[in-house]
Amino acid sequence: MLASRSVRMAVGATSAADPEQLRFLSRDGALKIAQEFGSPVFVYDEATLKAQAAAALAFPNAYGLTVRFAMKALPNAAVLQTFDRMGLHVDASSSYEVHRAIAAGISPDRISLSSQELAHDLDELLKLGIKFNACSLLQLRAYGALRPGSRGVQLGVRFNPGLGSGGTGKTNVGGPSSSFGIWHELMPQVKEILAEFDLEPARVHTHIGSGSDPAVWTKVSGLSLGLCEQLPSVSSLNLGGGYKVGRMATETSTNLATVGSPVKDAFAAFAARTGRELSLEIEPGTFLVANSGALLTTVQDIVTTGDDGHEFLKFDSGMTELLRPSLYGAQHPIILVTKEASAAEDHSYIAVGHCCESGDLVTPAPDEPETLLPRVLGGMASIGDLCVVEGAGAYCSSMCTKNYNSFPEAAEVMIDTAGVPHLVRRRQPLEEIWANEVPFTPTA
Repeated sequence: MLASRSVRMAVGATSAADPEQLRFLSRDGALKIAQEFGSPVFVYDEATLKAQAAAALAFPNAYGLTVRFAMKALPNAAVLQTFDRMGLHVDASSSYEVHRAIAAGISPDRISLSSQELAHDLDELLKLGIKFNACSLLQLRAYGALRPGSRGVQLGVRFNPGLGSGGTGKTNVGGPSSSFGIWHELMPQVKEILAEFDLEPARVHTHIGSGSDPAVWTKVSGLSLGLCEQLPSVSSLNLGGGYKVGRMATETSTNLATVGSPVKDAFAAFAARTGRELSLEIEPGTFLVANSGALLTTVQDIVTTGDDGHEFLKFDSGMTELLRPSLYGAQHPIILVTKEASAAEDHSYIAVGHCCESGDLVTPAPDEPETLLPRVLGGMASIGDLCVVEGAGAYCSSMCTKNYNSFPEAAEVMIDTAGVPHLVRRRQPLEEIWANEVPFTPTA
């Protein structure tokens, strides 16, 4: 297959000279897991998941806090159950995620649905006891038709507050260029629908994207509290998630205490002005799981394009497991784990995936998915060596080009707090890829 899009080269550029380090895995541990469970394989660390959950639960708040895991980031049942035991609730982005969470043992009353697509089975889900955030005027009207006269905690309204934040345009879900939520200037229409169906929402929901600027979050909390002030029945404000996490050593992560302190102050000021003490909800996804996971992948080939070109490492994984680099130009640490300990000098490579697709690039330039950037690795790679792709816990196994080129889903493993690895998703049997296909017999 020829290139489906052009790929540029970053002339004269390479990534940082200092190779990244393993996080929760050791060299021997990574090799043992790959030997036992195969390659490629996702590995998650229970201890890191719990530590991140504890950090989220400590988010500054004035009048109560609910932390919801944005399950779209990593919906494996073992992860959902780990967070459930920690007291976290669930944010679902489709009715199908709701059913998946329930199948994992999550109580429906701990699940909140905020979806771009109106659930075809919304009535059924509401009967189960989930919470629902109407993300458009159509969705609000649909809820009203199903539950006229609704009171209590079930209904929320998601607004676009007019401001967004994100590392790229693809992770920005607020502002005039975003379709997420009801545009804040449409509050009169929202009030008309609420009056028509005699509804009293309990929540306002906003979510602006993945950024880490405390000033932006402070401004958004102020805008969102202004929306709450216009809806007297609201007792809770959900500010979403999007707390940026640094995967690379050179990247910074959001400090929740720094972001949360002025938000807490804004809630207190709102209460002093209005007499209404609102509880806070947040919906972290990346923050909880990004650096709690890694992808183990094997170097299955090494090719060169000559003295004026590049050396390419071809992995036995790719956009079928790790789409973020191809989609966003996202950066992931790559640590070379040689079969034998080596003192060889560092070497730079372009890392690519196994798909017949020129865009299946693991080492693009930052935020430039079509630009090649050689990555310095610790030593010289050989065919059969293992590479650990760090920061692969969020939006990797859950957001990939599943079964492209008919590659099966990779296995997933959880390392418990005792250091014991457990298989939490088996490698997909090949036959499952075409199991839903139906024989076709042309009409004579």
